[in-house]
Amino acid sequence: MLREIIFILLPLFFFFFFGYADPAPKCTRSSSFVDFESEFELVQHQLRGHFKIIDDCSFRVSQFDMLSGFDVHFWGAYASDFDNLTTGFIVSDHKLNHTYSNFTFDVQLFPNITWDMIHVLSVWDIPTASNFGHVLIQNVTTTEAKSPSPSGSDGEKKVSVVHTQPTMFDNCKVLNKDFRVRWSLNLKDDSIEIGLEGATGVMNYMAFGWANPNATDSELMVGADVAVTGFKEDGLPFVDDFYITKYSECVKNSENGSVEGVCPDSIYEGPDRVGLVNDTRMIYGHRSDGVSLVRYKRPLSQVDRRYDHPVNQSAKMTVIWALGKIRAPDTVLPYYLPQNHGGLPFETFGHLVLNVSQHVNDCKGPLDAADKEDQDIIIADAKVPLVVSTGPAWHYPNPPNPVKVIYINKKEAPVLRVERGVPVTFSIQAGHDVALYVTSDPVGGNATLRNLTETIYAGGSDAHGVQASPTELIWAPDRNTPDQIYYHSVYEKKMGWRVEVVDGGLSDMYNNSVVLDDQQVTFFWTLTKDSISIAARGEKKSGYLAVGLGSGMVNSYTYVGWVDDNGVGRVDTYWIDGQDASSIHLTRENLTHVRCKTENGIITFEFTRPLVPACSRGKRPECNNIIDPTTPLKVIWAMGSRWSNTHLTERNMHTVTSSRPIRVQLMRGSAEAEQDLLPVLAVHGFMMFLAWGILLPGGILAARYLKHLKGDNWYKIHVYLQYSGLAIVFLALLFAVAELRGFHVSSTHVKFGIAAIFLACIQPVNAFLRPPKQSNVEPATLNRIIWEYLHIIVGRSAIVVGIGALFTGMKHLGDRYALENVHGLTWAMIIWFLVGALSIAYFEYREKQRVRDRIFGRGNWVLGNEEDDALDLLSPTNTNATNKESQASARMEVQLEPLNR
Repeated sequence: MLREIIFILLPLFFFFFFGYADPAPKCTRSSSFVDFESEFELVQHQLRGHFKIIDDCSFRVSQFDMLSGFDVHFWGAYASDFDNLTTGFIVSDHKLNHTYSNFTFDVQLFPNITWDMIHVLSVWDIPTASNFGHVLIQNVTTTEAKSPSPSGSDGEKKVSVVHTQPTMFDNCKVLNKDFRVRWSLNLKDDSIEIGLEGATGVMNYMAFGWANPNATDSELMVGADVAVTGFKEDGLPFVDDFYITKYSECVKNSENGSVEGVCPDSIYEGPDRVGLVNDTRMIYGHRSDGVSLVRYKRPLSQVDRRYDHPVNQSAKMTVIWALGKIRAPDTVLPYYLPQNHGGLPFETFGHLVLNVSQHVNDCKGPLDAADKEDQDIIIADAKVPLVVSTGPAWHYPNPPNPVKVIYINKKEAPVLRVERGVPVTFSIQAGHDVALYVTSDPVGGNATLRNLTETIYAGGSDAHGVQASPTELIWAPDRNTPDQIYYHSVYEKKMGWRVEVVDGGLSDMYNNSVVLDDQQVTFFWTLTKDSISIAARGEKKSGYLAVGLGSGMVNSYTYVGWVDDNGVGRVDTYWIDGQDASSIHLTRENLTHVRCKTENGIITFEFTRPLVPACSRGKRPECNNIIDPTTPLKVIWAMGSRWSNTHLTERNMHTVTSSRPIRVQLMRGSAEAEQDLLPVLAVHGFMMFLAWGILLPGGILAARYLKHLKGDNWYKIHVYLQYSGLAIVFLALLFAVAELRGFHVSSTHVKFGIAAIFLACIQPVNAFLRPPKQSNVEPATLNRIIWEYLHIIVGRSAIVVGIGALFTGMKHLGDRYALENVHGLTWAMIIWFLVGALSIAYFEYREKQRVRDRIFGRGNWVLGNEEDDALDLLSPTNTNATNKESQASARMEVQLEPLNR
């Protein structure tokens, strides 16, 4: 009982508290445009279809064909001219972004859009401002007298008018995948209109006609009545009536003037009858998206029976068709003549039985040509300037377009093909109202005026000139230039067209290149302020190519280029910390402009990355992958037969690797083998240690602690050790510079070394400028005191800086080669200098003892000063001590002298 009450009360609850929602308002049919019908005018993308206005806010599209675009919408405009179409508006949220094949659907207008606002309804691609096709909407209401209605009121009679397009036919038959025949019968005037549609070359012919009813299946073409259609060199369509007498091209007998083969009807009648027996009449022709369409008309029964066959519209008749190259007119035969079609049956020629009165439509969807581009292609040459001018728009590839467009080398809006790394020179002489620029925007005319952004690769508002005074613009596309960009005018939209950017030689695209170890991989790079662009190409066939930054694959950052099972080129990044597959860790580096391709098994990959990763160091392994252009980059490589990003095993690891790293000097654009320089640097380091660790300090110690020797032996030892040390320093320096092929101040070690050598070189100059020494009883001059202080300070500073150069050199050697014994050698050097410091402390103690004993009389007393030339160069207090000693000697009248002297 309770359940029944709930079921009764629940609807009442919703009624009282929520009420009933109002139904969506229905569209009225008050507009005079209601029931208007038309067919779409085909402009491009093979658009066809019927259009009908259903009511005030919707319309229906039926039998709709269209090749896909990018961002396609129904678009309203006031008129079909360039300015009105490009400033139109979207009328519905219905998108048309894929290929349509005989579709039917209804479209709802936006609430604020009425039919009075739309004079032209276009299928419009927004990014390219491209009109695929459109309908001209007209007011078709007429007023006619009518008998009173049952209610007694009179009214208007709405007449539906259908506007037909020459691209639309009643029937369509597929002849092969790239060739179709369309037709419409007109029995009132005894004619048939035929449309030949083929995805074929612009200078190819399309032929269709009726076979000789009496011919056998093996010779259907002999005696056939065919129409040959195509496009002339000036781009205009043509059709001509042909009669076939022989399986050959049309040839003329020079002796009697007779012709045979596949020839026009007119040629059989002689020169006086040219054109009088051509029963075909051209109606329409166009070529778009790589597809040719020619529509012509011919009689059904009222034909010239010598060269034409009447068509029984209600009977099954054999028709033939063919595709092939066409030969342009010459002085002997002034006709466009088909050449041998060649090929296989039903690929370039064939036949079938057809009843033209039976409705046929097996053409599902538009023809999709493999090559949709018929524009002239100009390939830029680095040595020849491209002449930029303007001219009338006859065959602009992306309608709608202005009346005047850009010409390059006298060709209308051609496709410009350039190579990365190869400079292109433009000679701009299109007038001061046309400023050339190369842009990422497909429309041009300054995208900022349309509230859009664009990347400008060359040119701008200053790139304009005239024929008498052209402006030269040089542009060098680089490896980061996209594959497709555009040339346009800054001041007017859609005056130019596409630029195809293709890969040239990698040596053109990159500033530097070196061959890595074993001559198996070439490494390319270009440095910018904050990033580096890298390419690598294997010189032998392989399944993948890996390039690592490090001394070995272990503890390296590795970039792997490979092509997956779907044929997609990929570049993946890894951190490798071991020698097995489980030690290869996928990373997420910020790579841009990534490309990888394989040609004949040779893999090439490219990418751009920042010099310093954006992430904080230590968080992820790749965050520590910093490239310092001033420091040599150690590069290794590996190749293998197969790479997998998800199931790495020992079987798909490398099969061949580099035998040693190569040190790439990024700033200099050179490279050197890693291990080759190890002995050289080892000898350099040993010689520097011999100089700065033994000879030069030994010379200073001799001057400090050997003055008690008789004569000037201490001085000789001091000089010999200093000059020997300097000579070894210069030999070690020249040895390293010669092997490193240059002298570059980049590392801390080199900076310490230069400073130490500079200070050491000051000492011989200082010694040469030494002021003369005064006698023992005379005070030292100011110049002598300054010299002594300078000599002492510079000498000691040179030793300290030299020791710093030794330790930084050891660290540099360890970082460069990752040697295991570098730490041991460093500790040995530390112990050596500690022992030296302890020895100096001991010698200094002994020296102070000896001086003290001499001053206070302990020891032997002599007449005169036994150390008259024993100047203490290393003690700043030396002068005072000597003066005190001299004064004490002067006060003594008698000095004792040992008896045993």
